[in-house]
Amino acid sequence: MSEARLALSTFRLENALVVTMNDDRAIVRGAVDVVDGRIVAVGTASGPSRGPTIDCGGDVVMPGLVQAHVHLCQTLFRNQAEDRVLLRWLRERIWPLEGAHTPETLAVSAELGIGELLRSGTTCLLDMGTVHHQDAVAETVAASGIRAMIGKAMMDAGEGVPATLLERTTDSLDESLRQARRWHGFDGDRVRYAFAPRFVLSCTAELQREVGRLSALHGYGVHTHASEQVEEVALVERLTGMRNVEYLESLGLCSPRAVFAHCVHVDGGERATLARTGTSVCHCPSSNLKLGSGIADVVRLRASGVNVALGADGAPCNNGLDGMLEARLAHLLQCATNGPGSLPAADALWLATRGGARALGWDSMIGSVEPGKDADLVRVRRGDFRSGSGGDADVYEELVCAGGRDLVRDVWVRGVQLVSAGELTRLDAAALAVRGRAALRDVVERSGVV
Repeated sequence: MSEARLALSTFRLENALVVTMNDDRAIVRGAVDVVDGRIVAVGTASGPSRGPTIDCGGDVVMPGLVQAHVHLCQTLFRNQAEDRVLLRWLRERIWPLEGAHTPETLAVSAELGIGELLRSGTTCLLDMGTVHHQDAVAETVAASGIRAMIGKAMMDAGEGVPATLLERTTDSLDESLRQARRWHGFDGDRVRYAFAPRFVLSCTAELQREVGRLSALHGYGVHTHASEQVEEVALVERLTGMRNVEYLESLGLCSPRAVFAHCVHVDGGERATLARTGTSVCHCPSSNLKLGSGIADVVRLRASGVNVALGADGAPCNNGLDGMLEARLAHLLQCATNGPGSLPAADALWLATRGGARALGWDSMIGSVEPGKDADLVRVRRGDFRSGSGGDADVYEELVCAGGRDLVRDVWVRGVQLVSAGELTRLDAAALAVRGRAALRDVVERSGVV
């Protein structure tokens, strides 16, 4: 695919219920004016529209969802790694399958994932690729129009890591730097780069320490897994003599540029470290449930001052990439563990928008519907029988608990319409499904997994 730079758009959305997710969490009725891909007015029109006008008919217009932990390289492997805990899931299925990818199958996997994300209202993601052929994922992201921070997985050690994924430390760092220099800031900062050491058990201290240094030097992101599952935590302590977050901080990986996926099993000291260093956590409720990893205490993390975002993780540890479902689960699981009202629906939607934007360093540009921000917008149909009475006061409950991805009508990224009336504008969903089945057969055959 070509590294397409997309022309920005000018238009007006009128007769909308705008769920702004601004600092005041204002909900306003009226218009959203977009000029050259940027929001210039909300509520009251800024004057005659310079572009087409779309009557939203009372539908919700809200910021696009930001998912802060996804594996596009795994989308092909949905339903291929069932009924396993984390380390078996990786060693027996996911790593062999990832190691069998070609650039062509990776591109199909990424397209499948991006299509699903867009159709369910996600406009921005933080992606951890696999070890090889990351350019195929990056080029697919670039051509699709979605906003993303991307990075190749880094793996230079670890029990059960197949030869197809195991790298030399210097090769991993050199290739990551090459990718970063090519993609960081691409298309007017629509694409950014994050170093992605997979997790402590698959990376040497040398590699992780250098990642910390390079991130601080160049401003690249850091994206890793931490404290996902009890066995993993115990192995890290045995290997390093420290808990996950403590060890990662000692290597220089904790910072406002870093996103740690999961953090299900962290103690009070680790929460304090995450808050002090400005490190964000990405909560992945579906994945944590499916792999039996546990339930992250989001309420305690936030009370400690930690920024929390949401993510679906990879399709094979979730079987879906629906950001609204993750918000619903985040809300409901905290009700079960900390009591009703401990993470209200409005807060869950905040994690899915502002929390993700902050985690990726894009909070000044996305995450809310406000003048001066990019037009990363989602239109959600109202009037469905699931919408209830339609009262504005319950719109957060309506979106998080009573809605669904099938209610997403239109999606824009920087004003470019990528979903129209529920259909992708730049991807052929039917053809992609056919290509996906063929690509999966190809990968499974070469991987040797049965």
